[in-house]
Amino acid sequence: MLRRTLLAAALACWAGLAPAQDVPKPGAKDLCPVCGMIVSKYPNWVAVVTWKDGHAHFFDGAKDLFKFLNDLRKYAPGHRREDIAGIYVTDFYNLERIDARRALFVVGSDVLGPMGHELVALASRADAEDFLKDHKGKRIIAFDRVPPELPAALDYGRFD
Repeated sequence: MLRRTLLAAALACWAGLAPAQDVPKPGAKDLCPVCGMIVSKYPNWVAVVTWKDGHAHFFDGAKDLFKFLNDLRKYAPGHRREDIAGIYVTDFYNLERIDARRALFVVGSDVLGPMGHELVALASRADAEDFLKDHKGKRIIAFDRVPPELPAALDYGRFD
């Protein structure tokens, strides 16, 4: 019984870190609802919100994803947080879509995204710490700890 419980716990943890399966990819004409950029031009930075009804919104980086989530009324009128099925970001190192709610984000690094300073997504604590050190990052933040004002502050080079 203990073995079965440990195996189930290990599989649950692994599933949360595994690349997201069946996450839609942006089409050639999909625009970021926050900045209006064509998302498919930046495949290494794509973020996605999927909805329970099957449609998706695509973003050219985690920064705009967070702006979107912080103001659904502005960027997605008629949509509600409770209708979100999944939130995904692209891991910086393996370029796989991962569950954004389990990702860690580095801010203040020397790596710029399509819209400048970015919340760089990483799948593990070890990767986030390596990235922070290698790219002069300021801090590591979990998804649920990203302050609502941070995405806009990044546009001005502020990281706190």
